[in-house]
Amino acid sequence: MTAPDSETARLSGRVADAPSGNWVYRALPRRLWPFAQVARWDRPIGWQLLMWPCWWSAALAAHVAAEAGLWSPGLTLWHLVLFVVGSIAMRGAGCTWNDLVDHRIDAMVARTRSRPLPSGVLTRRAAYVFLVGQALLGLGVLVQFNSFTVLLGMSSLAIVAVYPFAKRFTHWPQLFLGLAFSWGALMGWAGLFGTLSSAPVLLYAAAVLWTIGYDTIYAHQDKEDDALVGVKSTARLFDRDTTRWLMALYALFVVFAGLAFYQAGVGWPAWLGLFASAAMLGWQIRVLDIDDPEACLRLFKANSRVGLVVFVGLIAALATAEL
Repeated sequence: MTAPDSETARLSGRVADAPSGNWVYRALPRRLWPFAQVARWDRPIGWQLLMWPCWWSAALAAHVAAEAGLWSPGLTLWHLVLFVVGSIAMRGAGCTWNDLVDHRIDAMVARTRSRPLPSGVLTRRAAYVFLVGQALLGLGVLVQFNSFTVLLGMSSLAIVAVYPFAKRFTHWPQLFLGLAFSWGALMGWAGLFGTLSSAPVLLYAAAVLWTIGYDTIYAHQDKEDDALVGVKSTARLFDRDTTRWLMALYALFVVFAGLAFYQAGVGWPAWLGLFASAAMLGWQIRVLDIDDPEACLRLFKANSRVGLVVFVGLIAALATAEL
């Protein structure tokens, strides 16, 4: 089901930039809808994109541990579950914080003016309370890991806090999103080993490049409104050169991910998954129409399948190594 327009969304309790048939509207009482909307529970693509680097890193670390005879499948599975819960909680907290910072800008953008804060459906006080609750849930997940991982996770909060302001002073807010959204590429490895090495750092760089690419596609939905209100983005910066920039960003993603795989010594199925993801990203570039907002949204969402393919390749490599 497609999203309703802004006025229809306001009257129906939905928001204009999310599917109106989502489970949120079937399962939750109407009074809770604004909280679900501000946390983007009705748009799971965000937490999925946050989760994939975590899962890549956990799978990469599991491969190295297995080679050393130290791998515990049960522990890796537990970490994957924690990363799902943590991704949902922290993506929700990040979106709530972003909406608190941006509510005046959101009120001037057609796609976002029906969101709970700019529309007045949710008060700022209630949003702050909800933000704290989600952050505490994220902290509860984080403390399940070793002390190094706890400190590493806490250190990402500085980037998360700055991100909503980035669009005000740089055309590269997508870089700040990448730095925040890709942190899981470090966390999965640290959660198993309690330290870092070159492989997760290279994987983190790859994930940052991937994030800049897909969020540039996403940002093309709002470029006209952004120009009117003075909001900066890589979509506005790259403009008609977006295709060339995406070619470079996605190519470097493959290079850095490949270097991470080489450092970790993964098997051929992981490489097959990476090459398949490269083909999927190439398809995105080929069919991209930066002047079609709906098409840009579809391509943005397609990146969750890219993340899945990379992860499946890593898990297949792990299974092959264990045979």
